[in-house]
Amino acid sequence: MTRAGAPPSGSALAGAGEGPAVDAVEAAAYTVPTDAPEGDGTLAWDSTTLVLVRVRSGAITGIGYTYGAPATARVVEELLAGVVADRSAWDVPAAHEAMNRAVRNAGRPGLVAGAISAVDIALWDLKARLLGIPLVRLLGASREDVPVYGSGGFTPYDDARLDRQLRGWVEGQGIPRVKIKIGESWGRAEHRDRERVERARRSIGDRTELYVDANGAYTRKQAVRLDPFLTDRGVTWFEEPVSSDDLEGLARIRDSVTADVAAGEYGYALPYFHRMLAAGAVDCLQADATRCGGVTGWLRAAALAEAAGLEISGHCAPHVHAHVAAAVPNLRHLEWFHDHVRVEHLLFEGVLDPAGGAIGPGISGRPGLGLAFRTEAAAPHRR
Repeated sequence: MTRAGAPPSGSALAGAGEGPAVDAVEAAAYTVPTDAPEGDGTLAWDSTTLVLVRVRSGAITGIGYTYGAPATARVVEELLAGVVADRSAWDVPAAHEAMNRAVRNAGRPGLVAGAISAVDIALWDLKARLLGIPLVRLLGASREDVPVYGSGGFTPYDDARLDRQLRGWVEGQGIPRVKIKIGESWGRAEHRDRERVERARRSIGDRTELYVDANGAYTRKQAVRLDPFLTDRGVTWFEEPVSSDDLEGLARIRDSVTADVAAGEYGYALPYFHRMLAAGAVDCLQADATRCGGVTGWLRAAALAEAAGLEISGHCAPHVHAHVAAAVPNLRHLEWFHDHVRVEHLLFEGVLDPAGGAIGPGISGRPGLGLAFRTEAAAPHRR
């Protein structure tokens, strides 16, 4: 029966059908200082904000999160909570579509997309918890283990700190691939970029893969000029050599350099990824579930990449991506990002161990994402 004033049950905007309904949606922001100054080629920061979403059905609560401005929590509560409440907890795609339609006049990219993503993740977590199974089992696994790469190497690090971090991943945890930031000062400190790449190679030895991320700091020709140097140091992944908005530039660089060119972390909707793939801009597509529409959006981005014959890599937020990454056949790896790993270890129980260079979502048997929010530990950081 259709409730008075509600859309027809066949509509993407319909409310709850059979099964448990979503009773409440809540959001809160937590800002955690970094353990040292962090920065890349185009930005510096000293804290990171995680926006947590709770979605409740009866006695069961699902959680999701994104990284971004604290105002993201207000978007959830003011624009999305009323759209999701009373819907069937089984029908996550319908809730996802309803959220997209509800924010038309608010503007979907950026902060709003992060809010939609966090709610979508929480809904998938809730559904898996209601069924009492890990999220990867609900989605269906393509693999048991998800390869990771150690990611950090921030530009403010001195030589000793960079060396400690890299050796910690390689020697301490057995991770066989690592990434550092380059492009310092919008590409104006190229000499230091070269020195840091050289030192990174010495720290990790010859058998570990070395990746670099310029965060869009270089010009097109500058990125191409760096290629021989990077190739000589065994760099196999060149992330955002120029802005990810410069699809033509990425494509030209891709055709000119030896390393794989990667980008996509700022994709907020499927048309972005479609344009990037159509332009031939990347060798591996990156997508961030906390920005591109949650689990729903990330799976769709992975399908686009597969249709183009490419692999996909999960950007940051490793404990959000673990289960969805295990569900796609064309996964390359997942970013074990120092900043987010530290925040997630502080705020959640049930975090994963990357020893040997891979994580195993679902191995513990805990339902959903397998995470429990540490309320007491988080309390001092609430905004």
